[in-house]
Amino acid sequence: MALPRVSAVIFLILLIGSLSFLCIGMIAMHQPAETHQNNVEYVEGKIVAIGAKTDFELVTATGQHLHFHCSSSCDAIMSHLQRHLYEQAITDVYYVEGSNKSLIAEDVD
Repeated sequence: MALPRVSAVIFLILLIGSLSFLCIGMIAMHQPAETHQNNVEYVEGKIVAIGAKTDFELVTATGQHLHFHCSSSCDAIMSHLQRHLYEQAITDVYYVEGSNKSLIAEDVD
């Protein structure tokens, strides 16, 4: 009597596991990978100021002050930037150099 129950439990665990892997695989296939353009550069530091609109200033570990303008792709994360400012958290910035040597943040985390 115990053998059929044990077999049923093992079958159920395998069924749930295989369905989980199948669902995760399908989601991973349909979700686009995060890619950046070839000319995107990376810097990390702490946000020391957030200006009007979508500008912010970052200080790197070497003490370099960098002023960024947010592109349209990072406009929605201003509350995230404010949290990083408040917590003095390390912030990763992917940016491109625009006209007049301005730095345009493409992705901020």
